[in-house]
Amino acid sequence: MDIRRRPHKPDVDHSHPHHHLQRKASAAVDRSPSPTPKASDALPLPLYLTNGIFFTLFFSVAYYLLIRWRDKIRNSTPLHVVTFSELAAIVSLIASFIYLLGFFGIDFVQSFIARASHDAWDVEGESDPRFIIDEDRRHAPCQASLDCVVPTPTAVSKVMDLHPIPLPSEEDEQLVQKVVSGEVSSYSLESRLGDCYKAAFIRREAVQRLTGRSLSGLPLEGLDYESILGQCCEMPVGYVQIPVGVAGPLLLNGCEYTVPMATTEGCLVASTNRGCKAIYASGGATCVLMRDAMTRAPVVRFATAKRATDLKFFLEDPLNFETLAMVFNGSSRFARLQTIKCSIAGKNLYIRLSCSTGDAMGMNMVSKGVQKILDFLLNEFPDMEVVGISGNFCSDKKPAAVNWIEGRGKSVVCEATIPEEVVKKVLKTTVTSLVELNMLKNLTGSALAGALGGFNAHAANIVSAIFIATGQDPAQNVESSHCITMMEAVNDGKDLHVSVTMPSIEVGTIGGGTQLASQSACLNMLGVKGACRESPGSNSRLLATIVAGSVMAGELSLMSAIASGQLVKSHMKYNRSSKDVTEVPDELLTQMECEKSV
Repeated sequence: MDIRRRPHKPDVDHSHPHHHLQRKASAAVDRSPSPTPKASDALPLPLYLTNGIFFTLFFSVAYYLLIRWRDKIRNSTPLHVVTFSELAAIVSLIASFIYLLGFFGIDFVQSFIARASHDAWDVEGESDPRFIIDEDRRHAPCQASLDCVVPTPTAVSKVMDLHPIPLPSEEDEQLVQKVVSGEVSSYSLESRLGDCYKAAFIRREAVQRLTGRSLSGLPLEGLDYESILGQCCEMPVGYVQIPVGVAGPLLLNGCEYTVPMATTEGCLVASTNRGCKAIYASGGATCVLMRDAMTRAPVVRFATAKRATDLKFFLEDPLNFETLAMVFNGSSRFARLQTIKCSIAGKNLYIRLSCSTGDAMGMNMVSKGVQKILDFLLNEFPDMEVVGISGNFCSDKKPAAVNWIEGRGKSVVCEATIPEEVVKKVLKTTVTSLVELNMLKNLTGSALAGALGGFNAHAANIVSAIFIATGQDPAQNVESSHCITMMEAVNDGKDLHVSVTMPSIEVGTIGGGTQLASQSACLNMLGVKGACRESPGSNSRLLATIVAGSVMAGELSLMSAIASGQLVKSHMKYNRSSKDVTEVPDELLTQMECEKSV
């Protein structure tokens, strides 16, 4: 392990009441490379004169050479025979071309590369070496940072709200002032500086000055800002720390998995872990994936309802499906059209297309295929008007009966039989109590509440925790948490049969947040990192079954806690903090008093 200490910065004013924050700013600036040199820095003449000279030179010598070569062709003179003036013109043409390419071409290419990619999810199974974790290259934190007193955000904000600290670098200070004044756009800092970390640092300082509030409690260092550019988050100023716990081993289909869960709710990981223990002691769970199909549903409009029905019949005709599938499948190596289901509302037609998407969650992939289909249909139905590529009949990130009934993403069912002895010793309750509670709470109670896919105790808890830990889209927790939990006494009423049915788990193992270092590590722990080359889609399908198995473990444990009357007692013991976060810590008060005395 390569451990490096940062050298002491003697230029920090320790008498300043916020010298510890000056040290952070200085360290951040020291980490940033010097600004990228501009092309105009090396020019002896003003930029507009230099550009004018080379533009004129390029077009004039090009015109001269074209005239000369036309005369040679007419006179049957070999083109390779050149005079001194022609040779000079060729050299001048090459020189002016190199200047123009270097001045304009490189900047254009850099700006094009830095542009956000709209196809981030459609990763064609290629591994990016930037996201491979190299243990030997990690740096341990400096000892000084381990000894520092980290104040609470509340305490720091009381000190820093009104007094911005000038940055050590005059250039950085000027840039921050330009961002604050609006002269420089905040979103352009990455492309302007060529350094994503420094851009976040400058933006963070500008935000503090604009709002008059400190962001000291929000970490800045420790995140690879290059990896989120154009993919995960725009205009970053730091990152949020969410603790990751592990539950397990979860014995599922004969294999053991240690499940990562990112959460700030106490008892959640411990409760899921107890459910995993009960499943393990019972011989494990069995999970089956019934369907794998991501959906997108554009809405199109016609002048009459009759024309809308014509398109509906055309799309649902089995004779046309093969042609439509060829058009759709040509958009990606992994996208494969499965079904087309239409719903009509007057003269508006909603077309719900379902397709497999390999190991990607697949929203971008299916959207590209849908666009190909729409372009094809416009040739057959020129009077069709495309209102939107998504008409909410998909349905994405919203509770919808179509997902509950038809499914979206991965449709999974998971089951286990828990012996009476395990129910009593591990779950601390009885089979009869669990069956009765499940019927009255998860089924009857949810029905009275008018639940849509919410016939469970807390499936969203486990789904959200695993989603955040593995880099999934947390907003898709809405439909991914659709779950019905069933409990039934079997074997003459002695044992408990438990199952969870989840028709729309939307997960992927490549693209988006899955490629960040922390989330990639969690996927690697589960053995589903990246794309499976041997069997495309198997990693994402396995992740969906792990999610379902973990949900079943959480359901078992929470239902048992409620049945035995232990829920409130356990939360009062483990899920309540005795710290008063509204008060300034004694260590910080002592530090402030020392600074005042100095």
